[in-house]
Amino acid sequence: MTWSIVARDPETGYLGVAVASRFFAVGCAVPHIKGRVGAVATQAFVSPLYGTDGLKMLEEGLAPEEVIRTLTLRDDGHRQRQMHLIDASGRNAAFTGEICVPWAGHLVDNNVSVAGNMLVGPQVIAETLKVYNERAASGAPLAERLLDAMDAGEAAGGDKRGRQSAAIVIYRDQDYPWLRIHADDHSEPLVELRRLYAVAQERFLHVAETMPTRENPHGMTDRRVIDERIAALEAARQEQGRPSASFATPPKA
Repeated sequence: MTWSIVARDPETGYLGVAVASRFFAVGCAVPHIKGRVGAVATQAFVSPLYGTDGLKMLEEGLAPEEVIRTLTLRDDGHRQRQMHLIDASGRNAAFTGEICVPWAGHLVDNNVSVAGNMLVGPQVIAETLKVYNERAASGAPLAERLLDAMDAGEAAGGDKRGRQSAAIVIYRDQDYPWLRIHADDHSEPLVELRRLYAVAQERFLHVAETMPTRENPHGMTDRRVIDERIAALEAARQEQGRPSASFATPPKA
């Protein structure tokens, strides 16, 4: 009932998952990521254990193909499930159970995979992958690659039942997400993700640069540099007459 993309940026090692569905709050069930370990998308007749246990197995050193084999062999319901995953070194794999609701299938490429079920046809994942690779070749940021790829899949037909929710999750090299935004119940969830990503760029992603990391558990304790950057961006936005993307920021009179 979903299609998703799982990707690793080979330049940075950052990991991301984007997903859309005619199902409520798809971002709560499908994406599972751990920095420096890997990313998993589990969908169709979803088993969250494919995500949680899959990450544990990747952390223990199992290859993605071994993770799929282990999880499906122990699960009597695997024929109606789907998953795809990548580890921190870029090894990836995918599985589509033979009784997933058609159209169902997956594509695996270098540092990226796309999988879907209950789609209008194979063109959905083909276009998603094509646009992701084009945007990666152009040097676009990972978040923009993922959003553009999902838009392409939607333009190719997407979930054959329609639209309801979408999510994008990106981890850098920490145990917490750099970005995690959901549109859980929306007539145009991918459009809403775009708006939320624009809001994140106004302040949140700049503040995220101050957060403590494994290497620097103090984080940035002098926030003046970030405050000045945010103030400059805000001044430029107002000078250009561009409204904030945030619903919480009222337009200037």
